[in-house]
Amino acid sequence: MTGIEGKVVAITGASSGIGEATARLLAGRGARVVLGARRTDQLEALARSIAAAGGEAAFARTDVTRRDDLTALVALARGTFGRLDVLVNNAGIAPASRFDALRVEDWDAMIDVNLRGVLYGIAAALPVFREQGSGHIVNVISTAGLKIVPSQGVYAATKNAVRTLTEALRQEAGKTLRVTGVSPGFVRTDLARSMPDPEVRTAIVRRMTEIAIPPDAIARAIAFAIEQPDDVDVGDIVVRPTAQD
Repeated sequence: MTGIEGKVVAITGASSGIGEATARLLAGRGARVVLGARRTDQLEALARSIAAAGGEAAFARTDVTRRDDLTALVALARGTFGRLDVLVNNAGIAPASRFDALRVEDWDAMIDVNLRGVLYGIAAALPVFREQGSGHIVNVISTAGLKIVPSQGVYAATKNAVRTLTEALRQEAGKTLRVTGVSPGFVRTDLARSMPDPEVRTAIVRRMTEIAIPPDAIARAIAFAIEQPDDVDVGDIVVRPTAQD
């Protein structure tokens, strides 16, 4: 299936930021979207908004640290729309801090959400894609893994782990499965809210205020990868502000 219209796309972290922008853009271009996130009130509002604009959307509370939730999200897509064409692994957190702070629970949380959550999504979608003979996995990564800076070591490590598994999956995919990694730079989202260190959080928010691009910019990159003909695999996209180092 070439293009976006008619495709069934499941999106994690869909209640705000990049996930919400991607859902709105794809639904506006004819995709049927399946929304997953922990904040069901925001998911419900988004689904209503998409429906009011003439689109189709289903949603389910989805905690990506729970494998069963990802399995249920994929099952919702198939049960509601009959198939799943694309999974966008977008959910992520960034409670960044310096190593000396020893915020080990935050390290565990980033591993669980940013890395394990992606693996759980792959585990849920891959058998369906193999059965269908087609499918597309889009993993949202980060430029934090391309330029390593203090306070973001664990966050960058989780994102680079996703970068590695994305490329490995692409090589294993065969002729009918597409795999794309999208690395956003500074984007206007609420990601900084998860950062416990006030100094780090303030610096990130200040930088976002100065140079960040809207989530729509990342949504357009994801749409570009999805809309390509079936024999075209867009492997890696980096989208950052022109002012970002």
